[in-house]
Amino acid sequence: MITIEIPPTQKVQLRHLVLDYNGTIAHNGHLIASITPLLKQLSEQLKVYVITADTFGTVEAEVADLGVRVKVLESGDHTQEKADFIDALGSKHCIAIGNGNNDAKMLQTAILSMAVIGSEGCALQTLQCADLVVNRIDDALEMILNPKALIATLRR
Repeated sequence: MITIEIPPTQKVQLRHLVLDYNGTIAHNGHLIASITPLLKQLSEQLKVYVITADTFGTVEAEVADLGVRVKVLESGDHTQEKADFIDALGSKHCIAIGNGNNDAKMLQTAILSMAVIGSEGCALQTLQCADLVVNRIDDALEMILNPKALIATLRR
């Protein structure tokens, strides 16, 4: 668990990290190599989930040794399915990170959320639903590992 106290009054106890795959932690179906050690570190403190339609069919192999769980989307409404997944985990203990249109509701549902611009860009609706926007996934994961960076950005 990671606890974040956001002044003046919000205390967040994170237990789950939910990550979109393509466009967020992967490019063209392949995990962004620089985040491997960050995901390993985070999986020691949080339950880390990768949620994806697995468009390229690569997710299981790409994250096999990282201590993360994979949720392959099954419905015709990925936007709602992602939000429902956050609800099922307990939204008040989830941080979610994504970049696509179908991530917006997931980000809105989680107690804390980040949109990643990355090399594929980020959907406008997703940007508007996020608590924080970063350029690279590395930055987002490093901020979770260093909660004081989150506090500095999110304080009111």
